[in-house]
Amino acid sequence: MSRVRGRALVAVVVLVLGVLAWLVTRPGDPVQLTVPPGATLSEVVDTLSARGVVRGGTLFELYARARRAGRRIKAGRYELRTSSSWASTVRALTRGEVLTQPITIPEGFTLAQIVPRVAEVSGVSADSVRSVLQTPDLDQQLGVPGPGLEGYLFPDTYRFARGVPVRIVLGAMVRRYQAVWTPERSARLDSLGMSENEAITLASIVQAEARRLQEMPRIAGVYRNRLRLGRLLQADPTVLYALGGYRERLLYAAIDSVAGSPYNTYTQPGLPPGPIGSPGEAAIDAALHPTGDYLYFVAQPDGSHIFTRTLAEHNRAREVAQQARSAADTGS
Repeated sequence: MSRVRGRALVAVVVLVLGVLAWLVTRPGDPVQLTVPPGATLSEVVDTLSARGVVRGGTLFELYARARRAGRRIKAGRYELRTSSSWASTVRALTRGEVLTQPITIPEGFTLAQIVPRVAEVSGVSADSVRSVLQTPDLDQQLGVPGPGLEGYLFPDTYRFARGVPVRIVLGAMVRRYQAVWTPERSARLDSLGMSENEAITLASIVQAEARRLQEMPRIAGVYRNRLRLGRLLQADPTVLYALGGYRERLLYAAIDSVAGSPYNTYTQPGLPPGPIGSPGEAAIDAALHPTGDYLYFVAQPDGSHIFTRTLAEHNRAREVAQQARSAADTGS
């Protein structure tokens, strides 16, 4: 009987305090505050009261205890409003509705470009992020083919609480990548006789080459055809990757300087050992659905490409593209 009475009393307390909380109907200005890891309910209540988030701190603490919120409050940085209702405050703290900030990874970004963004949201140095990326077998731990995580941190916009551990950020990006592999795409991969690594490596090259989505399947087709015939890919983006980044002009001397790199597709046969950036879904689909019987393409000033089947046609296309570039440079 005593237990029944005790539960009834608790219910009454929660009801009364809930009514009091309901009376606060006009939240005020937003304020930011931090709940440190391991903070007691009393400490949290003191902070909430001091910042004007709740009124009647002692009663609010009784209300929170009646809701069994003490051990469920999540640490983190919050933005709450002054004079908030008790119910909304408890809900925000126990659900961990902490402040988040966006991090956007554009399609084609390399690990070198991603590192500073991960460092910013994690609140650590870029060197610390690189140290995590150099963890032995990290690709196997996260379930991607490798080598490393290049190409497997999917380009998208994410939201994280500031100070989130680097491994959490990387894991979320990898899971987003893994979600791309629907049963249909996996079945298509099997039908092509390609490995996941090969598909993503090809997709990363297509991503780097293409400026127009509609051309991606044809670009993928060119490289698939060259692979089938045992020809060198001669893909400029792979050489730029070997050189360490973008250059306005890719000269033969620069190509020769990395002749021994496995990413130099002017000197090394087949695909590189791994991706050269993070491809998006369109590039992945292009790698899985290549089109055309072309063997060459050349870029024009407007970002489009001329696709050709023979070397003679390719050389003429290069002349056309060069004339277009000259005309663009002179403004005629």
